[in-house]
Amino acid sequence: MLFPGFGDRVQEVRERIGDAVRRGGHGQAVRIIAVTKTHGPEAAVAAWQAGIDAVGENRIQEALDKMDQVAEPVEWHLIGHLQRNKVKHLDRFALFHALDSERLLQAVDTHGRDRGRPVPVLVQVNTSGESSKGGFTLEAVRGMLPVLAAATGLEVRGAMTMAPFEADLAVLRSTFARCRAARDELLAAGLPAGELSMGMSGDYEVAVEEGATMVRLGTILFGERTP
Repeated sequence: MLFPGFGDRVQEVRERIGDAVRRGGHGQAVRIIAVTKTHGPEAAVAAWQAGIDAVGENRIQEALDKMDQVAEPVEWHLIGHLQRNKVKHLDRFALFHALDSERLLQAVDTHGRDRGRPVPVLVQVNTSGESSKGGFTLEAVRGMLPVLAAATGLEVRGAMTMAPFEADLAVLRSTFARCRAARDELLAAGLPAGELSMGMSGDYEVAVEEGATMVRLGTILFGERTP
């Protein structure tokens, strides 16, 4: 068995998510996105068998290789950065979590219009202020609202962010709360932006307390990854 105790870990995570929802008071449903990067296709199968119906991949080619080997009808989510010349591959994904620049927005919008069907996306928001992370600032999201509303080739489903590694509780809460504020601005602009993708293995409970509807979990489910 490649992932011994996997089902038990999933159950424990679900219980912790339920507790965090109650503490946070937002009352939201929370979906686990099982992050399978660097693991083989069997990780997606294990997730499906444990009741997780969505998996996240960071790299296009790695994801495409796995898709062809997995028969289970899991949803594939692209959670990592995408180069503009690879937007055509978004056709294989149910949701793109990392719309992180205006130039990429334009490329995805063009592709969605050309194929005659909008691309479901989350706007990546850099709420931590780290230069190493991509995404729009909260102020930039506000400035982009007219552009996002007019982009018929994509459908903004919500916002995504990443918190700093090993941040203290106050920083985590601020990071996630600002992403929630960005999501609320998208909703107020009339976009169908109910989703909040935030929280990973080390901070998902705080993210859920702050309103996350999707948590991207890898290590806590599958164990440490190989490089």
